[in-house]
Amino acid sequence: MADTAAIRARSSGETTAYGIILAVSFCHLLNDVMQSLLSALYPMLKDSYGLDFWQIGLLTMAFQVTASLLQPLIGMYTDKRPMPYSLPVGMGSTLAGLLFLAYAWDYSFLLLGAMLIGFGSAVFHPESSRVARLASGGRYGLAQSLFQVGGNAGSAIGPLLAAFIVVPRGQDSVAWFSLAALVGMMVLWRVGNWYSRYCAANGSRPGTAVPMLPRRTVVVALAVLTILTFSKHIYLASLTSYYTFYVIHKFGVSVQASQILLFVFLGGAALGTILGGPIGDRVGAKTVIWFSILGVLPFTLALPYADLTWTVVLTGVIGVVMASAFPAIVVFAQELVPGRVGMVAGIFFGLAFGMAGIAAAVLGVIADWKGIGFVFVACSFLPLLGLLTILLPDTRARATAG
Repeated sequence: MADTAAIRARSSGETTAYGIILAVSFCHLLNDVMQSLLSALYPMLKDSYGLDFWQIGLLTMAFQVTASLLQPLIGMYTDKRPMPYSLPVGMGSTLAGLLFLAYAWDYSFLLLGAMLIGFGSAVFHPESSRVARLASGGRYGLAQSLFQVGGNAGSAIGPLLAAFIVVPRGQDSVAWFSLAALVGMMVLWRVGNWYSRYCAANGSRPGTAVPMLPRRTVVVALAVLTILTFSKHIYLASLTSYYTFYVIHKFGVSVQASQILLFVFLGGAALGTILGGPIGDRVGAKTVIWFSILGVLPFTLALPYADLTWTVVLTGVIGVVMASAFPAIVVFAQELVPGRVGMVAGIFFGLAFGMAGIAAAVLGVIADWKGIGFVFVACSFLPLLGLLTILLPDTRARATAG
């Protein structure tokens, strides 16, 4: 950990605290691995507790509503009153939630476990995103990319760990993952020490050098970014939730092969997340958003008509290009609302998470009604909403002029 002098240097943009950024990225991986365990438990929970499907749905709602809706509220509160040690507390909530899921003797305790994991996620995302920005040394896009790729990796690894550990060994094995939460708490305690010293050394410093824009401009820009986030995550939900069914139905591949094909997409998404932020630091977040949302349109339109080989290639390209948008969107939104880093991070991370869950359910209904192929044809037009990027202000030019 750095001393006060080093913290002052970082806050002035001279250096980037890679150790801190990588620490919160690693804990982002742990957080997303652990929250993925809930859905992996559903089949055995249904059998063990005699649950109906609506009770399974209520578990998902308890988790997602807690995780999504609390994030902006927690971000708003910590924008005014920084809480450096809330990060290990949030991870502790996840630990408790895992233990409730592992040893619940009643459905109500399953609900409590789901809500505790959701609360831990709600605390983690806005505050860790803020820490990544503070440690960025002015390289905000790079910091957001490194932070977010940890979550991407966790989402990809989680189902594999569940398949090889939880499914064969039973519900009790979820408790083993509490050790990962304990490791996360120790790492985040060290991060909290750095964060506390940063706050002490920079309490009177301005939160951002970006000049304020007119209120109407900010409102319109945030609305556009919200719509773009909708379009991106609805399309991504079509791939993450239904791509395996699509390739099995259309090309007759095995279940194992479909999982490998899904990892091609997930790997592309992880690469895009890493690239999007640093490129945005160089050319501007708005340029990355243009390229990522609208630029992916030719590939999404071609996907429903491609053969198996080109389907693999196109999904990899779509993953890289489309995933590069989210770090840029978060950074752009944080520049629009100076001093509200936690609130903005909470809104957009919560929005992304909530939209993915809602979109998956809606697309499932459409797939039952019109077929899985229709879902991919309909979703292929979503990137057209990228045209709304023209309404975003050029904050990069204003910052340079200022």
